[in-house]
Amino acid sequence: MIDAATPLAHLDLIAQVTAEFAHTRDPKGSILSGLVRVSRILEAEASSLFLLSSDGAFLACEACYGPVDITGLTFPADKGVVGRAVQTRKAQLVRDTADDPDFGTVDVDGQTGFVTRSILVAPMVVGDQVLGALEIINKSGPDPLFGPADQALLEVMSAAAALAVHNVELTERLVEQERLTTELHLAAEIQRKLLPEAAPGDFPVHGVNVPARGVSGDFFDIIERPDGRIWFCLGDVSGKGMNAALLMAKTSAIVRCLCKGEDDPGRLLGQINHELCETAGHGMFVTLVVGLFDPVSGEVALANAGHEPPLLVNRGGRLLRELPAEAPPLGILEDAAGPEGWPVSRFLLGRGSLYVFSDGLTEARPPGRPAGKPGGAREMLGQQGALALFAELAHLDRRTRLMALVEQVMVRDTPAHDDLTVLVIEQDQP
Repeated sequence: MIDAATPLAHLDLIAQVTAEFAHTRDPKGSILSGLVRVSRILEAEASSLFLLSSDGAFLACEACYGPVDITGLTFPADKGVVGRAVQTRKAQLVRDTADDPDFGTVDVDGQTGFVTRSILVAPMVVGDQVLGALEIINKSGPDPLFGPADQALLEVMSAAAALAVHNVELTERLVEQERLTTELHLAAEIQRKLLPEAAPGDFPVHGVNVPARGVSGDFFDIIERPDGRIWFCLGDVSGKGMNAALLMAKTSAIVRCLCKGEDDPGRLLGQINHELCETAGHGMFVTLVVGLFDPVSGEVALANAGHEPPLLVNRGGRLLRELPAEAPPLGILEDAAGPEGWPVSRFLLGRGSLYVFSDGLTEARPPGRPAGKPGGAREMLGQQGALALFAELAHLDRRTRLMALVEQVMVRDTPAHDDLTVLVIEQDQP
């Protein structure tokens, strides 16, 4: 015969509450219902559920039953009998609060007027994670003291409540992750639409952008003016993720807007810098190369704001000229380059090929590159490796060459270190 004082006498209650916790979409309501049932079965005057804050610093009452509503009450996680249960991960049975040194460290009675005589607390634990605790207060009836059977039942209920809370947290995380994934796909699609459409094969400027992740901090643009001259730009936003993607989109829009009324790359960078300094924050900045190419004269005017040096090479891939940055990136200092804007380099393209690229090219570690040290990571491509690729692929037309370059650098199944963006400016020769 089962003793009514043992947990076995409450198997139906345990089964019902556990099933309700397991399938609930309203954990707070189900836990409150469970608190009511447990309080009545154990003849407790009040009961509460406390959850630990994400940083583990505080305990907060999420649900309670009894004459006083303490929902929302918070206190340090290492204070009181509840805090002791959470810190030690052990049930706490206090038959007389007057004899417990930790009881007075959280003065709930003083705030509510309630009188606590005895307490039973069971921590809520899932694996190695403590989520909070269940507490019941003041046993009534013929025996006014909580006992081992009460403790055993509360521990079972606490374990069930912990699983319910944990399941809901996991579900919320999955929903949030799905939402973020959807937003990233949307952002990536918007970014792709900001990039210029593929140019005809005989057009002198071609570009490619391959994000390392769903969204990119790199961008490029190619804008043909009514007079036949062609603006081109390539930028790299500091940082990764959504913040970089948003700044990339903003900078791209500013470039496209301002270049329509400007014909000097240095002044254009100055105007872009002014716009970015007004609104950029969080220590973010943009490295950017802008250039204006005249297909008739063959002249290139180019300005570099803290970006990788563009390389002018001959058709055999030999370096003819390097165009390093002579002023800092954009978005850092309002007067970084003075009233005349960024320095401008002017030169004739001739039979050469001008490559503008992000550091996703020079810092890539493609297969086939030897390790710097035995057992170490593959060497970065670097400028010499990039020049070797330009020479190797020089026989291909511009569009095909860029696609082949991507294949060489970002091989399938090889994790990309960074976004890869490359522009090539080149004229067909008779």
